[in-house]
Amino acid sequence: MTPALSIIIVSFNTRAHLQRCLISLQQPPPQVSHEIIVVENASTDGSADAARRFPGVHVIDAGENLGFSAANNRGIRASRGTNLLLLNSDTIVPPGAIDVLMGVLERHPDATVVGPRLVDGQGRAELSFGPMIGPLAEFRQGRLMRRLAAGDVATVARIEAWTRQEGWPDWVTGACLLVRRAAAEAVGLLDERFFMYTEDVDFCAAIRARGGRVLFTPVPEIVHVGGRSKATALQATQAAYRRSHLAFYEKHHPRWALLLRWYTRVRDR
Repeated sequence: MTPALSIIIVSFNTRAHLQRCLISLQQPPPQVSHEIIVVENASTDGSADAARRFPGVHVIDAGENLGFSAANNRGIRASRGTNLLLLNSDTIVPPGAIDVLMGVLERHPDATVVGPRLVDGQGRAELSFGPMIGPLAEFRQGRLMRRLAAGDVATVARIEAWTRQEGWPDWVTGACLLVRRAAAEAVGLLDERFFMYTEDVDFCAAIRARGGRVLFTPVPEIVHVGGRSKATALQATQAAYRRSHLAFYEKHHPRWALLLRWYTRVRDR
């Protein structure tokens, strides 16, 4: 029987967090029919072996670090679910959250993508959605994120309020992104030129370009520890971000890409 949902988790050197994520998905498991697929990006910390100890979890050994987009696509192509949930390995899913998220999708037939409210390990809301990436939007988003990281009281309160309201943004984060399979396949899945970062914004843009809509819902709430793969290889992560960032502008804002390429060269000297 075709499951209603395929949960795709990409893992790269996040063994402890992957284990905690899988435990959260099984204590108790979602009531909706589902499968769990872990795509293992050639970790060196035993992540693949740890995931295989969980009953019913299918582990795909990628053999190399494919990056976020290509690894998710590998998992999607191996899956059977009518709907797809892209889920970071450094998330913790509270009991019932997956069923609530699926219920939101079912109640909104006009929604193609749904993203839930994310909070960090201390329960602080993350800004997990936003407008299409562009110079002005990035400036505003970056300023908000810096203020949030600094613990600015007004910014924390503003983001807390924003994430308590349902809305229709341009994108939701790929850390926890529910999408109808037919829509994902219609746009050719995730663009694999994005190794890590901006792939979720691009994916949502492709879906919106075909008439789909992106919904942010404040319920359920998913815990996102955040930054674990990034912390294991900071220099490589920063380089991957710069490449993806430039590739995004070349695809969506080619005129601005020339200036960004020049700025990147000057900054890295």
